[in-house]
Amino acid sequence: MAVDERVEKVQQTLLGRLHPLVVPLVVGAGALAAVTYVGNVDPHEGGHYPTCPSLLLTGFYCPGCGSLRAIHDLANGDLAGAWGMNPLAVIVIPWLVWRWIAWVLSAVGRPQRRRPAPAWSLYLLAALVVAYGILRNIPALAPYLAP
Repeated sequence: MAVDERVEKVQQTLLGRLHPLVVPLVVGAGALAAVTYVGNVDPHEGGHYPTCPSLLLTGFYCPGCGSLRAIHDLANGDLAGAWGMNPLAVIVIPWLVWRWIAWVLSAVGRPQRRRPAPAWSLYLLAALVVAYGILRNIPALAPYLAP
């Protein structure tokens, strides 16, 4: 038996013994702990968090730049400040919460209707994220997208 097969068998055995609700609740608790930490330790002040690797290496804002500051602002009730740091994060966070709720409901036995996304929508999403990453680095076109 190969090492990969043994690891997979152990994972299946361990995860098979857990209640289906354990994993989504652990993920939710981890996310809540992370948001609590970021909400209390201000990323607007230097020295608390590392610099974005993309910004450090290239000097360009990536699509995620400003997300920590946006999460901090959201955790403290400042929607306008969060939007100013990273509008994409402000749009994506409610979707992530919605998907987590669907995961929890599925784990407790309320199956959700699941349909795979059409391929064109995934390509469109990727194109929008790339366009957002480019536009936020061109101040003349979209000055409000830079964090």
